[in-house]
Amino acid sequence: MKTMIVIPARYASSRFPGKPLSPIRGATGVAKSLIERTWRAAMAVQGVDRVVVATDDDRILEECRRIGANAMMTPTDCENGTERCAYVAKHFPEYDLFVNFQGDAPLTPPAFCHALIDAFSDEYVDVATPALRCSLEALGKLKADRAEGRVGGTTVVFDHDGDALYFSKEVIPYTAGEPDPSAEVPVFHHVGLYGYRRAALTRYASTIQGTLEAHEGLEQLRFLEGGQSIRCVQIESEEAFWELNNPTDTGIIETVLADRGVE
Repeated sequence: MKTMIVIPARYASSRFPGKPLSPIRGATGVAKSLIERTWRAAMAVQGVDRVVVATDDDRILEECRRIGANAMMTPTDCENGTERCAYVAKHFPEYDLFVNFQGDAPLTPPAFCHALIDAFSDEYVDVATPALRCSLEALGKLKADRAEGRVGGTTVVFDHDGDALYFSKEVIPYTAGEPDPSAEVPVFHHVGLYGYRRAALTRYASTIQGTLEAHEGLEQLRFLEGGQSIRCVQIESEEAFWELNNPTDTGIIETVLADRGVE
């Protein structure tokens, strides 16, 4: 399959306006924009034919030109990143598989993308996304965000076949009391990375937003509400993973970049 990574990036955001251009410092203290760090993370993925930033803002487009990233403008009425991917897919009919690489996730390891792409060796998989079992530390961060009224990471629950049952910005499944440090944490952090076959994107673009998507603000729920299955790819990682959901996440990401020695 011919594969493209699409990085959706919009300037407007209720929680973090201008987020793609936000400066993120690396190990040497040098700041690079979030979109540059994310683009560099996507470019590190092997076996991909093209990486494109999809944006609706001239400022982001100009930043992409400055760093040498391929970019294209998408309509301002695209409601989410998946709709931006669908728009890009229409303009590149020679590609079969599209990977939605979240513009706020510069810590995404290439291995996550490789595992996601491998899932499409199953001909019955049309949409896939990774799920990372939470460490006790990650679970604590998720719960702290909710306790303090912040919308942080997303969690997912799935069936015995690995197909998603539900995604939420709440921490699911509910876990009472203090977790047992000797037991596996039953909560999976949904890594905001998606793979789609072309046909799945075409269907998505012609489907209206449902109630669950509207309430949760999670674009992938449109697939579930429309009866489309999403395969959750369980991934293992010793590397810290976190998205830039709020300005307070900047320090977390900068600490990880410094620990990894990323300039």
